Amino acid sequence: MARDTLRAEGRAQDDADRELGVDPADEGSPAASRSARPGKDRRGTLRGAETLRWLWTQLTSMRTALVLLFALALAAIPGSLLPQKPTSPVRVREFIANNPQLGAFYDAIGVFDVYASPWFAAIYLLLFVSLVGCIVPRIGVYLRGLRAEPPRTPRNLGRLPAHLRLGSSGDSEAVLATAEQVLRERRFRVRRLDDSVSAERGYLRELGNLVFHVSLVFLLCGVAMGALFGYKGTTAVVEGQSFSNTLTQFDDFSSGGLFNPGQLVPFTVTLDSFTAKFETGPVQRGAARVFLADTTTTLDGVTTQQQLEVNHPLVLGDSVVHLVGHGYAVDVTVKDGNGDVAFSGPVILLPQDGNFLSVGVVKAPFARPERLAFEALFLPTAVDQNGVGVSVFPDALNPQLLLNIWTGPPKESTGQPENVYSLDRTGLTQVTEDGKPVRFTLVPGEMFDVPGGGSIQFNGWKRWVSLQVSSTPGLWLVFGSVLAAVAGLCLSLFVRPRRVWVKVSGDVVEVAGLDRTEGRGGLDDELQLIADGLGLAPHEPQGAGSEVSGVAAPQPTDADRDDDNADTQPADDPKPAPAEPPTSAENEGKP
Repeated sequence: MARDTLRAEGRAQDDADRELGVDPADEGSPAASRSARPGKDRRGTLRGAETLRWLWTQLTSMRTALVLLFALALAAIPGSLLPQKPTSPVRVREFIANNPQLGAFYDAIGVFDVYASPWFAAIYLLLFVSLVGCIVPRIGVYLRGLRAEPPRTPRNLGRLPAHLRLGSSGDSEAVLATAEQVLRERRFRVRRLDDSVSAERGYLRELGNLVFHVSLVFLLCGVAMGALFGYKGTTAVVEGQSFSNTLTQFDDFSSGGLFNPGQLVPFTVTLDSFTAKFETGPVQRGAARVFLADTTTTLDGVTTQQQLEVNHPLVLGDSVVHLVGHGYAVDVTVKDGNGDVAFSGPVILLPQDGNFLSVGVVKAPFARPERLAFEALFLPTAVDQNGVGVSVFPDALNPQLLLNIWTGPPKESTGQPENVYSLDRTGLTQVTEDGKPVRFTLVPGEMFDVPGGGSIQFNGWKRWVSLQVSSTPGLWLVFGSVLAAVAGLCLSLFVRPRRVWVKVSGDVVEVAGLDRTEGRGGLDDELQLIADGLGLAPHEPQGAGSEVSGVAAPQPTDADRDDDNADTQPADDPKPAPAEPPTSAENEGKP
């Protein structure tokens, strides 16, 4: 109908143009101008601005934000299941070596460095933009709702889910004034109308929703700040040695893209001693009981004695020092063929099992006339099992050091870094006797003479600890955002938005309410408390819709009325309707 009307109006306008001598088909004519107006002949098409507006609407919808949040959680799974280059580069290389094709594919798509990959950053940024675009309009709507008054009283309160009819013989103004006071005491926002009072409460629920979503935005900002400006490094420190917070002192170091070495807080940590105690009883024998490091820290010229334990880090400026590992270091002295000391000091060995069987390398690259190297195996509590030395307890109750020997010509220094825990055998020859490799065992205080010149002495053992030094600038923002998000979630879950109306019609006072959320109870009790505050009695109870039940009676339909009229007699006619005389057909066959 509307389309036919528009067509008729268009034909009438064209006829008017012809009467004026204007051809509707000519360019520049009113008809041509009308047909060229924006929106004509563009059925099903979107211009560039409209397409961008549609894309923005889709991106900033809550559904898209939830999808992106779920996608971000899925994208983070590989970072937990697979080794990552910033934290475990050695394990990454081992994975690629053991799985060449799969490892190469993972490396190409950035699975070994998930949190720095472009696709993870894309999901992260899209989620950030989606949340901001979703929250900002809702904040405006919420602020307008705070300034707005409660809604006007509905015409028919009896149709609301909860409804009470009360009787009143007093002045309506007094009843409304009392209702206004009662509702204010129950923390409702009140709007006084001519014959009613409208009240509403529960604005904190939407505030909780907004706080929760804003907290997610700040949480993402805090994580991004830590990823861009933070750093994390590890170092091994032997008892009696020190660590200074400089780049050259770290064994492993990773940092964000905007990290500046000037951010490193200048401090020093000296490991005075490290105490490790293990269970010696029959139950959980060998289980760790105490890991305690006594340290001396120096920060801004102030020296302090502090204890470092697991989960009790040292806080030095904005840097945090954690205790993440420990092991044994053997103290040895190596002399070369000329009788000179080629190396002396502790050598860190890496534990291989729960009983701290440890392996490592003792290197003397400056020994002359040939350089020396020893592959070492340390047993804290050594026991001979079928001719094989093993450690049966993690504490050093019977320490033994097992060694073999490698020699070779001096090596030219190239300046390239070398792994201190493994031996590069290039240019080296293993020392043998009678065609068998020379292997020997030392206990603390013993010395062994190397065939062909040189010696090695096992002076004793010390403990070493692995320290992790890190700084996360946005950690405080992350922590505060989590607390705010939990508080906002509690508000959105426990605050009940509710509307209540009190209306006076003659000697009848109606009290009705409406919950703005599904599945919430207590509305009937709320109305009863308001009625008690008004001090009014029920007015003519009527079944399920009475004041006693607090449930509104269902409205009868026309069909219900017809059925009632067909099944019942009028109330003002006590006499039954006269029966019609029987027909002749009914009388047939009867006496």
